[in-house]
Amino acid sequence: MRQEWKTGVALFSACVALALLASAAYFSAVSPSVLRISDWKTGEVYIERPVSPGDELYFGLIHSLEKIPWDEYYHIDEDLNLILDTIRFPAFGAGIPEDKGAVCYIKDGLIYMSEINEKFTEFDWINSQTYTQEIRVAGEYVTRGSELPHQRRLVLTIKRRNFFGR
Repeated sequence: MRQEWKTGVALFSACVALALLASAAYFSAVSPSVLRISDWKTGEVYIERPVSPGDELYFGLIHSLEKIPWDEYYHIDEDLNLILDTIRFPAFGAGIPEDKGAVCYIKDGLIYMSEINEKFTEFDWINSQTYTQEIRVAGEYVTRGSELPHQRRLVLTIKRRNFFGR
């Protein structure tokens, strides 16, 4: 009788472990990826929004030295990296690249540099109310600098939610 009990407990434990592993695999496969903007030092999350591979991320800012509008267009790849596709700005100046990307053209008075294909696993910046003009994902508004902590180092990442929703 004692051996049967041990065998039953072992079988039950194995079944529970298998069920937990299967659940974790299922939820990690179907759970959404999220864009997170958090404090670089403390990790406090300020923004979290579902995203998917293929979504476009727009980051509009005011160039810190030239004080001109600067737009960056990324897409999220299958590995949840941010791939910089295009930058757009009105004029060259200090700190502005002259040869980024494979294609450069002017449209409606703005300079476009595209086919950049630069990969980022995350990016961070010192936020200010005027520097970060707007962040959008898949055409939907996410936030702007005035809605985030001023003069804080922030980090933007794309992560897959884990089994516990984090």
